[in-house]
Amino acid sequence: MDRRRLSSLAHADHPIAAPLSDASVARLLDRALRDGAERVLDLGCGEGEWLVRAVEGRPGVGAVGVDLDAETVARTRDRIAARGLGDRVGLYAQDAGEFSSEHPFDLVLCVGAAHAFGGLSHTLNAVRRHLAPGGTALIGDAFWEREPDQGTLDAGFAADDFTDLGTTVDRITADGWTPVYGHISTTEEWDEYEWSWTGALSRWALDHAEDPDSGEAFAAAAEHRDGWLHGYRRTLGFATLVLRRTPEELL
Repeated sequence: MDRRRLSSLAHADHPIAAPLSDASVARLLDRALRDGAERVLDLGCGEGEWLVRAVEGRPGVGAVGVDLDAETVARTRDRIAARGLGDRVGLYAQDAGEFSSEHPFDLVLCVGAAHAFGGLSHTLNAVRRHLAPGGTALIGDAFWEREPDQGTLDAGFAADDFTDLGTTVDRITADGWTPVYGHISTTEEWDEYEWSWTGALSRWALDHAEDPDSGEAFAAAAEHRDGWLHGYRRTLGFATLVLRRTPEELL
């Protein structure tokens, strides 16, 4: 089964593809969008939900999203147009690492897509290239709440995939960034995300038993659920940080 189709089905009930509640998303955007007239870029925008929430209720904000999956971009473009936001949200189907723009952005987002750049450090480099002077970054990535045990490793992780929260933030600040706000996803947010992910995919498989992909989807949901419940639950954390560049005189 195509990985992108699987991901789209799994996120049907939780369009923010990260363990964040609607209230947390709203609060993070409020902290990141202070002026109400910003240009926003989402690197790895997926279904474009961050972009929609950034522009809705903020008539002065314009947004651009980049994602490698052309089918997702086309579907997202239609959905955004249907909501009357097509003139304020532009979408590009290409590798986010190769995207270029003549004008910098006041807010650059990359939440849950650091893997597309090869890790957090490379993600920060990509964000920096697009950020206007004095601009803000909104970055979300995983960290280890505690040392991963064998169950977590058996779920497909490696011990060096992430570091603890303190070390993660230390690396970000050493790279010349200052956190001005942050959110650590709660167990409740993680559980809602994982139940939604596995539940939506399982439901689709049950409702479309005649589809050639149904068996693979059903198995993927079960494997993911087992990996979460018997492995990384309360071990894998997720931090979403609002960042500003640190002036050289303060380094």
